[in-house]
Amino acid sequence: MIKRRKMVRAFTGEPLAPGISDRLLRAANRAPSAGFSQGYSFLVLEGAAQTAPLWELYDEDASHAGPREAEERAESHWPVPYWDIDTGFTALLILLAVVDEGLGAVFFGIPPEMMPGFRARFGVPDQWTPIGAIAIGHPNPGAEPVPPGRASARKSLDELVHRVRW
Repeated sequence: MIKRRKMVRAFTGEPLAPGISDRLLRAANRAPSAGFSQGYSFLVLEGAAQTAPLWELYDEDASHAGPREAEERAESHWPVPYWDIDTGFTALLILLAVVDEGLGAVFFGIPPEMMPGFRARFGVPDQWTPIGAIAIGHPNPGAEPVPPGRASARKSLDELVHRVRW
């Protein structure tokens, strides 16, 4: 599964089968959440009529027509530093690969007050900002130090999903 993952930039006009969007949203809602805060929401646009306004925005903004590589890498070009997003993607792929290997893993953050000691202990250069770590091993369910969050405590998709407009 992981080795087949790639970015796809061209699609047919065939609509998704009924229920696919909701299954994908339910899967996304299972993502790890720091402090179980679930600080995310989703905006769902389906079909040509709903997605057309988005593509029109990109067409109206010439800067998105194909930024030069130097511009694309500049932090000011993006609403958030994309390397932070890439780090999140990478962490998730590691967590998925761990499952494929039959192992267990947990992602945990590095609090700001720990950062100086972390940098010193592990020789992390100032130009890098560690955001977290992943512990990987063979699961021992009988020794879980912290019980996992209850799925019933998750926000409902009705609270997280906005269809067509926010």
